[in-house]
Amino acid sequence: MSTHVRPVGFIADDITGATDIASVLANRGVDVRLAFGSDTLPADTGDAVVVALKIRSVPPMEACASALEAAKALQAAGAEQIFSKYCSTFDSTSEGNIGPVTDALIGLTGSARVVHCPSYPANGRTVYQGHLFVWEELLSDSPMRNHPLNPMRDSLLRRVLAEQTPHAVDSVLLATVDEGADAISARLLEIGERNITAHHIIADAVRDSDLDKIAHAAADDKVAAGGAAFGAAFAVAAHKRSGHNLSVDPRVSALPQGPAAILAGSLSRATQEQVRNFDGPTLTLSVQDLVDGGAALRKATVFVENSLAEGPMLITTDHNSFGASVAGGLSPADVSRRIELAMGDIAVSLEQLGVRRFIVAGGETSGAVAEALRLQSARIGPDISVGVPWIVAEDRGLAVAFKSGNFGGPSFFSDALERAGK
Repeated sequence: MSTHVRPVGFIADDITGATDIASVLANRGVDVRLAFGSDTLPADTGDAVVVALKIRSVPPMEACASALEAAKALQAAGAEQIFSKYCSTFDSTSEGNIGPVTDALIGLTGSARVVHCPSYPANGRTVYQGHLFVWEELLSDSPMRNHPLNPMRDSLLRRVLAEQTPHAVDSVLLATVDEGADAISARLLEIGERNITAHHIIADAVRDSDLDKIAHAAADDKVAAGGAAFGAAFAVAAHKRSGHNLSVDPRVSALPQGPAAILAGSLSRATQEQVRNFDGPTLTLSVQDLVDGGAALRKATVFVENSLAEGPMLITTDHNSFGASVAGGLSPADVSRRIELAMGDIAVSLEQLGVRRFIVAGGETSGAVAEALRLQSARIGPDISVGVPWIVAEDRGLAVAFKSGNFGGPSFFSDALERAGK
C-alpha cells in the first residue's frame, strides 16, 4: 500500500457489527484492519480501520465519549473520514445511541451533514419511503419489535432518528436514488440549503447498486453512517474519489489449528434454531447458573475437560429459564449482562484448556467474550455467511467467529466449522 493513502475510519457499536463491516470491506477489495478498542490500532492501517466498541445499549453520554475517543484515535492514524457503523435494524431507543453518537462526530469533525443508510440487501434489510423492512416485514412487525434491550416498534427511520437528535432530519427517497448519483447530489444540496446548520439525511436503498450511488454522492463527506453494506460502498467511493485503486481480491488470513467451541448466549429465534441443529456434545446452562456465574463456570469447565477429545462442542443457554430470573427481581438488562459476563469467563477458561477456535452467537455475548479474552487486533479470515467472517488474532493463535443473534441459517454452526477446516 502506498504511504500517501489515508484510511477510512470505522466505529462499530458492537463486536459483531465490527466483524460484519470488516468482512464486507475485505470482499470489496479494501485492505482492512480490525481493532478491539481505541488503544489497539495497528501501525499499519491499510485502506480502512474498524474500531470495535460495545456502545449500542450503554447510556448516551458513555457511548459518545467512547465514540469520540475512537474517532480521535482514527484521526491520529490518518483517517479524515469517519463512518459510524450501527446495526442494519437501526437498534436504538428514543434516547439513542445512533443520534447522539453521530451528533458527537459532527461536533468533532465540523461535518455539515450525515447521510444514513442501514440498508443491507443481502441480509434482507431495505429502506423504502423512509421505512425499514426486514425481508418482507416492516421492522415494527419483525421479531425486533420484542428485542429485550432495544425494541423497535417504529419503522419510519426519520421519525425514530428525530427523537434522538436536536438537528433536522430529512430524506432521499428511492425515486431520486433511481435517477442516479447526480440526482442524489442535487437532493443533498437542496436539503443543505434548507438546513444551514448540521443535519441528518435518511436515504432509501433496496439494491446494492443503490448504496453505490448514494456513496458516490457522499464520497467527500467527513461523516457517514449506517449498515455494513453502505459502509463498504462509502469506503470504495472515498478511495475512488481520491484516486486510490483498491485490490481486486479479498485478503484473508489462514486459521490456526486446534479444538473448537461454540458459545451461544443469544436468545434470538435464529440462534435457537442453530442450537437445535448442532449434533455434537452440548451443555445447556440455566439462566440461573449463568446469573450466578461461578456455577456456570464450574459446569462448563468440567464439560469441556470431558468433551475436548470428541470434537467441536456447544455451550448454550436454556432460553426457557430467562423469565424465572426476571421474576426473581432482576431486570432483563441485568440478566442479559450477567449472562454475557459468565460467557466471557467461560471463554477464558476454554482458552486455558486449549480451545483455539471460538464461535460466539449474540452481539452482547460477543462483546463480553472479546473483552474477557483481551483481544487487541485481528485480520479477516474466510467468510461463513453474509456479514459473518472468521477473524484471526495472529498474536494469540486464536480464530473467532462473532455472530449477531439473528444472522446465519439453521446450519450456521456446521457451516462455520466446515469453513474452518475442522
